[in-house]
Amino acid sequence: MRITDVRCAVLGEHPVVRIVTDEGIDGYGQVESTKSYVKWHVLFYREHLLGEDPTDVARVMRKIRRLGAFKPWGSAVSAIEMALWDITGKAYGVPVYKLLGGKLRDRVRIYNGGVRQPLRGYQPEHFVEHVRFMKQAPERFSIVKVSVGYHGPMFDALPGARYGDPVRGATPYLSRGPLTERGLRHLVTCVEAMKAELGEEIGLALDCGPGWTVPDAIRFARAVEHLNLLWLEDLITGDYTPYVLADVYREVTEQTTVPIHTGEQIYLRENFVELIERHAVRIIGPDPADVGGLAELKWVAEYADLHGILIAPHGIYDGLIGLAALVHVCATLPDNFIAFEYPVARPEWWYDIVVGLPDPIVVDGHIAVWDSPGLGVTFDVERARQYLAEEDRGFFD
Repeated sequence: MRITDVRCAVLGEHPVVRIVTDEGIDGYGQVESTKSYVKWHVLFYREHLLGEDPTDVARVMRKIRRLGAFKPWGSAVSAIEMALWDITGKAYGVPVYKLLGGKLRDRVRIYNGGVRQPLRGYQPEHFVEHVRFMKQAPERFSIVKVSVGYHGPMFDALPGARYGDPVRGATPYLSRGPLTERGLRHLVTCVEAMKAELGEEIGLALDCGPGWTVPDAIRFARAVEHLNLLWLEDLITGDYTPYVLADVYREVTEQTTVPIHTGEQIYLRENFVELIERHAVRIIGPDPADVGGLAELKWVAEYADLHGILIAPHGIYDGLIGLAALVHVCATLPDNFIAFEYPVARPEWWYDIVVGLPDPIVVDGHIAVWDSPGLGVTFDVERARQYLAEEDRGFFD
């Protein structure tokens, strides 16, 4: 089998990769919905892939993996890798989880991810309303993650919460710096209110940054230790920050019992080594759509497990093909796996054009692992065609 074409089209908000072969078997991968511009980056790799055997996944990836970079530039490589596994599973008639070593669990736990209610403000009652919505969701989540602090405009929206002026730019979360005592106390009050609403039955995790100073991160973590939070995510670095700062994270981790979490922006296993070997965090969160693909994520998970570090993969914007990829790889991860971040369709008509997902997708906060070949999902081509832009009309031909 040989690769004869690599195509990429933007469907709604997502670039979708299609790899075509000379045996009539094709495979799909998906880029996060926030990265429509990555389409042209995917096509850059086409000349490197033509003529290769797509079932030699590691050999093909060896040609292109070094050409990617930290988020967002690893997403093209990651989507290509997903498509290669999809083809390989279809070619041998087995689900992708079999190719990754077999499943350790028949269902995988998720947390809310894309299921969220927009905050109407940043007072404790607004956060309570927010988590109550997720507590009552039909998915019956056992873990809920909420964005606070520098992960959004919270501190800029609260007068006197921080020192310095807001910073605006092309990417989110540019504001950073020291908090006032008022800002820190207000956030702790909001977190206490959320945990009181969720009770002991639902775990609470916080997406915090990036942008915190080390002293504030330590003070905040210590102030919420009594709440038994699952983790504090991306306090120092994170989304769209192309560096790791393991030494800084380790300083925070050593000063608190609350698990510290990061990793969604990191590309390739090499860039997790320092975080893991130095025990700089307690939990890592690579995204299969950014880290370099499914095999890359599994390697990172297993190496973390050897060092006593947990994993909760990122995935909020990975779409429905990305959801399938997350289910397959997370089914194979070691016992350090907690849950992955649940992506939803953007826009909702994606549910009408993708075939193969369970119905309902989520039952009691878990997704059952399916056994159809490859990733187990594909397109209803006739329905999907209507959403293609004119320049992408040949994508399914």
